[in-house]
Amino acid sequence: MVGFLQWVDLTGVLFNAMIGAVIGRAAKLDVVGLVVLAIMSGLGGGMIRDVLLQSGPPIAITDWRYLTTALVGCLVVTVVRVEGRVWERIWPPIDALAVGTWAAAGALKTLGAGFGVLPALMLGTITAVGGGFTRDVVLRRVPAVLGGNTLYATAALVASGVAVVAHLLGYPVFGSVAATLVGSGLVLLARHRGLVLPAADDALNLGRAVRRAIAKSRRWLPRRGEPGNGRG
Repeated sequence: MVGFLQWVDLTGVLFNAMIGAVIGRAAKLDVVGLVVLAIMSGLGGGMIRDVLLQSGPPIAITDWRYLTTALVGCLVVTVVRVEGRVWERIWPPIDALAVGTWAAAGALKTLGAGFGVLPALMLGTITAVGGGFTRDVVLRRVPAVLGGNTLYATAALVASGVAVVAHLLGYPVFGSVAATLVGSGLVLLARHRGLVLPAADDALNLGRAVRRAIAKSRRWLPRRGEPGNGRG
């Protein structure tokens, strides 16, 4: 079980490191910049998770395979041409799998550390989006998970929920696979359909519209003592 979850975790490191290096390359950074962004993107979410769990030093520091995997992801992007139609077809699945795998790994590791459902949901989501968040902050961009993009953190939250439910039912390995598929599928669906959460202003306007509709409906309700209130 532990070995399987570690492979899931390492898969997320590889995909996220590749994404970080691709973004660094698009930003015209040098080799050092690519390496820094790859490590930050690939290991940031997991390190945040491990620090919050306080179950010892982050595994990205104590296990050489994590840093090596992040560097391999950076090397792949540095050597292989990541442009054109081929990359445009490969990029969305890689991005989606990164969300699904790390949401599953983060949620299950939190449960394995003895924490409850809500912390597992939170840390599963943080594991999936934390690296990208810190990467965007370093590049002085508004983090993609904060809005203006298709569903991302929401997909990670749903994937974490799938992993948690399966774990509680006694099927953690199945839950890890299912969470990866569900999270990845939601990211791809949101990207294809352009699904986004409403902006704060939209939500505020919706709330005002609902209140106006309620106030208007009350005008048509019969008052006490008038016909129609049951007292005739």
